[in-house]
Amino acid sequence: MPPQEEHQQLLLDPTLDSDNEEPAYESTEKVYVIGVDDAGGQNSDDYTRTPPFSWKKLWLFTGPGFLMSIAFLDPGNLEGNLQAGSIAGYSLLWLLLWATAMGLLVQLLSARLGVATGRHLSELCRDEYPKWARLLLWVMAELALIGADIQEVIGSAIAIKILSNGILPIWAGVVISACDCFILLLLENYGVRKLEALFAVLIAIMACSFAWMFGETKPNGVELLQGILIPKLSSKTIQQAVGVVGCIIMPHNVFLHSALVQSREIDRRKIGRVREAINYYSIESGIALAISFIINLFVTAVFAKAFYGTEQANSIGLVNAGQYLEEKYGGGLLPILYIWAIGLLAAGQSSTITGTYAGQFIMGGFLNLGLKKWLRALITRSSAIIPTLIVALVFDTSDQKLDVLNEWLNVLQSVQIPFALIPLLCLVSKEEVMGVFKIGPVLKMVSWLVAALVMVINGYLLLEFLSSEGSGLLFTSVVSAFTAAYAVFIIYLISRGSTFSNWIVQAKGFANGN
Repeated sequence: MPPQEEHQQLLLDPTLDSDNEEPAYESTEKVYVIGVDDAGGQNSDDYTRTPPFSWKKLWLFTGPGFLMSIAFLDPGNLEGNLQAGSIAGYSLLWLLLWATAMGLLVQLLSARLGVATGRHLSELCRDEYPKWARLLLWVMAELALIGADIQEVIGSAIAIKILSNGILPIWAGVVISACDCFILLLLENYGVRKLEALFAVLIAIMACSFAWMFGETKPNGVELLQGILIPKLSSKTIQQAVGVVGCIIMPHNVFLHSALVQSREIDRRKIGRVREAINYYSIESGIALAISFIINLFVTAVFAKAFYGTEQANSIGLVNAGQYLEEKYGGGLLPILYIWAIGLLAAGQSSTITGTYAGQFIMGGFLNLGLKKWLRALITRSSAIIPTLIVALVFDTSDQKLDVLNEWLNVLQSVQIPFALIPLLCLVSKEEVMGVFKIGPVLKMVSWLVAALVMVINGYLLLEFLSSEGSGLLFTSVVSAFTAAYAVFIIYLISRGSTFSNWIVQAKGFANGN
């Protein structure tokens, strides 16, 4: 299509008119990218021209992808990794790699949605669905966020307990972790780049801590490489495999990334500039998740080396992992117990701050209450900390109960995944939302296949867990009713998007060479 017609198609996007809602970032908060490295007499009327690659611009766009990558490194993921390594050895590293790749695809679609529309996923859901549906989606997103936050805060509290030599119990660690809300508010006043710098430091701490552990335990390099390159799966490791895939995609992270990318000021009147931003965000997100994969690989390999085939393999969790490592590899320059605790604390604190950040956008987008950021942060933090504190007081004395709680929280988040993935895929496929940046038939096909795979895997995890937790007529009736309502709402979301049938037609056309 001609350049001006293509430009017009982008401007016809109704989502560009967002004057009546609070933006994700005020103009004074954004990183200014317009005009950087644009010398050379570019024709201002050439709306479709994408500027050449610039390292300076890549640096300015770098940040949102690293905040997003924190969800791949939270305590829930670390526990899944250490259990996979202890029980399955190196054999599931290939699955960790491909699960990270699937997570990258989902996050790139979220970033694409935010850049192309200038709005984030929860805002678009508010316009896309009727009031009852969007309120239900909001409740589901909040439940997923609370479940993730409980895991993250408990992880931080465990690390604080270790570092204090047991002086501070888990409930005290929860109270200390609650203060991250004020850290977030403080750093927001100094600009988004300061906040991103904090997360870069926390990721570096995780990388150094787990790399140190990797060096101390000296995993087998040949077996590690084989685990990455050669797919292996057995009936004994299927539960760990499901856990590796299931904890990669976090519902609140899908909402978060579409908002984070709006922290850069770009000229959205020009298609080339929007395409340029999508390209830079794709590069920095790929780099961020490559780093997160390496960190997760360190954790999996350490516990594969230390405990695979041992009696402790089936009893390791976040609470006792450091002590087990100390018993086996203690006596070094620095106690490996404290190295583990430092990495765990960095993972927990960084993920709780991003959870608070995501909660602001989710509440603001779905409800559009016009509340100040500090008030939204306080509400979001309180809704997560209060149940976490109750959990800490109830489960503090039992490692086994904490492990059972973690399983329930994993199930809670697994249930919520379709309510983030389906709206995302439907919206990025709609021309009236995305304009010229809607995804094509091939990417659409791949995206729906990935989403279906993730939902099936998490469905398996849910059924496996429920079948082991209870039986009887009442329990079965409640579960059946819940499952029926759950399935009906998922079908409604797909049909409401009105793009699933179009995708099938396009996919058939592509297969026939049309």
